[in-house]
Amino acid sequence: MAELRFRDDAALEQPAVTLDAFLTQSNATAVRLESDEDARLLIPHLDRLALVEVAFPKFRDGRGYSSARILREAGYTGELRAAGDVLVDQIAFMRRCGFDSFIPDVPLDADAVEASLNFYGQVYQGAADAGVPVWKLRHG
Repeated sequence: MAELRFRDDAALEQPAVTLDAFLTQSNATAVRLESDEDARLLIPHLDRLALVEVAFPKFRDGRGYSSARILREAGYTGELRAAGDVLVDQIAFMRRCGFDSFIPDVPLDADAVEASLNFYGQVYQGAADAGVPVWKLRHG
């Protein structure tokens, strides 16, 4: 799997553990959330997490977007990684939800990723990223 990173952090040395293992291991700093697991269970532990990897078993399964948004809105600032069936046309939307690293099952073309990230110059709604909605720019 090729990894696309948008963070300056060095690669995390500790592998991600399952949610169940994380909740019972006091020293784990990385967790993998499966698509059917509740991200809100991590909120009391955000201060010790360096990485949350969110599984995308199929590109059409959007529950990972919600997990990312929940964690970012709760104040999580560590690495948030989308892993699995991640497609190039999803990267920009995943970034808006708070993902900052990606491990797609199938390698993505770097030029296509760059083009998708720069396709829209403005955003239309608030999200977990710092994008200011165009309506807010118009109305100061």
